[in-house]
Amino acid sequence: MLEHLARKWSRKEKQTVPAELDRSGKIPQHVAVIMDGNGRWAKMRNLPRVAGHRAGMKTVKEVVKAADEIGVRYMTMYAFSTENWKRPRDEVDFLMKLPQEFLSTELDELIERDVRIRMLGSKDELPSHTLDALLEAEARTQNNQGLQLCFAMNYGGRDEIVKAVSVLASKVKAGELDPQDLDEEAISRYLYTSDIPDPDLLIRTSGEIRLSNFMLWQLAYTELWFTDVLWPDFTREHFYQAIVEYQGRARRYGAV
Repeated sequence: MLEHLARKWSRKEKQTVPAELDRSGKIPQHVAVIMDGNGRWAKMRNLPRVAGHRAGMKTVKEVVKAADEIGVRYMTMYAFSTENWKRPRDEVDFLMKLPQEFLSTELDELIERDVRIRMLGSKDELPSHTLDALLEAEARTQNNQGLQLCFAMNYGGRDEIVKAVSVLASKVKAGELDPQDLDEEAISRYLYTSDIPDPDLLIRTSGEIRLSNFMLWQLAYTELWFTDVLWPDFTREHFYQAIVEYQGRARRYGAV
């Protein structure tokens, strides 16, 4: 039954991919997403902010399907930042329940599609029910070979770099590392993304044009794509639009 549904889904997806998207050409290997606008989406409808987060969860599912269908290998979703703890307590509590809710309903299908789940971020401050859900998903999908779906949870770009540099400083102090060997590669080895390629494309929704402390090291040469569409209204068509624009850009990495 699941195999039949997967085949049916695959046929449906192929019908929605725009003709201008070159599926044999430059598909970004890694797409990072700042899922912004859930609160504003809810406010516009006179709903509590948590209703926007729940609606945004459905968008996650659709965008992951769209990415998987065209061959994206890595997708990182900015789910909760180190600064989001400053939000109202009821909203934070709800956001901490979302991974468990999402994975309890979607994990079996993600496994069927050979998706691997990963968490990027600090585990220390997360409630046990949040961390347990993420760790269980990581364990159950660790051998999957398809799309790697990374949730940046309790993640901060500056915090990530500070922790990496702290480890390296300790190694230098202990005589395990020569200061002359402190280079970009050394720092990259101690980031959460040590075995993940840097994003080729960053998508941010809701009209905000900033990085919000997200993957500051990794986004050095990433192509950026911004849209005014609020995250719960973001569709696979919007996602394909971002891919098409990405395919039309020339990435020079500082060269001519």
